[in-house]
Amino acid sequence: MVEKISLKQKAYIILGSFLVAAFIIGIAGALQAPTLSRYLAKEVQANPYQIGLFYSVNAIAGIVVSFLLAQYSDNKGIRRNIILFCCLMGIGNCITFAFSRHYLLLISVGIFFSAFTSAAMPQIFASAREYTDHTGRNVVVFNGILRAQLSLAWVIGPPLSFTLAVKYGFTAMYLSAAAMFLVALLIIFMFFPAIRRSAPASKSSEPKEKIFRNRNVMFLFIASICMGTANMMYLIDMPLYLNQILPSAPSLPGHLMGVAAAIEIPAMLVASMLVPRFGNKNLICFAVICGIIFYIGIIISQKEWILIALQLFNGLFIGIVASIGLIYFQDLLPGRTGVASTLFNNCISCSIILAGMLQGTASANFGHHLIYILALIMVSVSLIFSLIITNPVHKKTKHLKN
Repeated sequence: MVEKISLKQKAYIILGSFLVAAFIIGIAGALQAPTLSRYLAKEVQANPYQIGLFYSVNAIAGIVVSFLLAQYSDNKGIRRNIILFCCLMGIGNCITFAFSRHYLLLISVGIFFSAFTSAAMPQIFASAREYTDHTGRNVVVFNGILRAQLSLAWVIGPPLSFTLAVKYGFTAMYLSAAAMFLVALLIIFMFFPAIRRSAPASKSSEPKEKIFRNRNVMFLFIASICMGTANMMYLIDMPLYLNQILPSAPSLPGHLMGVAAAIEIPAMLVASMLVPRFGNKNLICFAVICGIIFYIGIIISQKEWILIALQLFNGLFIGIVASIGLIYFQDLLPGRTGVASTLFNNCISCSIILAGMLQGTASANFGHHLIYILALIMVSVSLIFSLIITNPVHKKTKHLKN
C-alpha cells in the first residue's frame, strides 16, 4: 500500500504528521501546565515554597534528560524512536498525576516521567528540521507553521483545562492529557520517518566547546532565559493572582491564555516570512518591546477588559520569540540540530527554575504584584542582551525553497 503512494504524496503525509503530532502533544501540555499551580495548591495542599520547589526540580530534571537525549539523537539515535519513548513517559506522567495526591510521589516519580516527556517537542522540531533539510523545503516557514501548532493547541488547551478541572476534576483532566499522548504516539509510530545518521566520533566533541565559546549563542541564551523567566512567572502566578483580585471569574486565566495563543499563531507565521527581510535580531527586539509594554500594562491595571486587550502584546512577544528563537539557535549551531533545539528548550527549563524560585519567594513574602515588576525587569534585561548580539544568522535559510 505504501508503494502505491508517490514520493510527493508521502512527503506531504510526513509533513502533515509532524504538524498533527505537534498539535496533539501541545494539547496534552496545554491541558496540564495552566492548572499545575492550582492543582498543587488545592489538590496536594502544597504551600508556595513547595510549589516553587516543584517547578524548579521539574525543570532541572528536564534540562538534564533532554540534553542527554539530544546528544544521543544527534550522534546515532533515531529521533522517531526517542519521541515514541517520550510519549510513553507522558502517558505515565499523566496517570501518576491523575491518581496520586502525594507531594513526595509527584516530585519524584511524577517528575521522572515528566523529564523524559519534556524532550518530545525539541526532538520533534529537530526531526522536522532534519527532514525539511533533506527534502529542500523552506526551513524557517515550516518551523513557523510547526510552532504555530503549539499556539493553536494553547488556544484550545487552557480553557479546556480549566473547564475539565472545575467541572469534572483533575483526574479527568489528566486522563484526557494521557489520551492525547496515546494518539500522538500512534501517529508518530505510523508516519514519522526513521532517519538514520552516522556522525563521526571526531566531530561529536567539537560543538560542546563552541556552544559556550560562541558569544552570540551565550547572549541569545541569556536573553532567552530572561524572557522565559518573565513569561513563566506570569504563567505560574497569574491563575493565583486573578483568583485573588477577580474571584468572580474563575475561568479568566484560561481565556487569557487562549487569547494570547490565538494571537501567537499569525505572529509566528508572519514573523517566519519576515526573517529574510528584517533578520532574527530585529524581530526579536521588536517582540521584547511588546513584552515590556505588556508587563507595564499588567502592573498598572487590574481591569478584566484591559488584561484581555494586553494579550495582543503578550501574543506578539511570545509568538515571535518562540518562532524565531528556535531557528536562531539552530543557525548558530549548524549540524547540531538536536542540541540547538534542546538548548532553546532548556532556556525554557532554566526559566522555570528561576521563575519557580522567584514566584514562590516573592508571592509568599511580598505579594503577587511584585512578580510582575520582576518580570518587567527580566524582559528589559533581555532587550539589552538581544541588542548586543552581533552577526545575525538568518541568511543561512534564505535560499531554501518550497
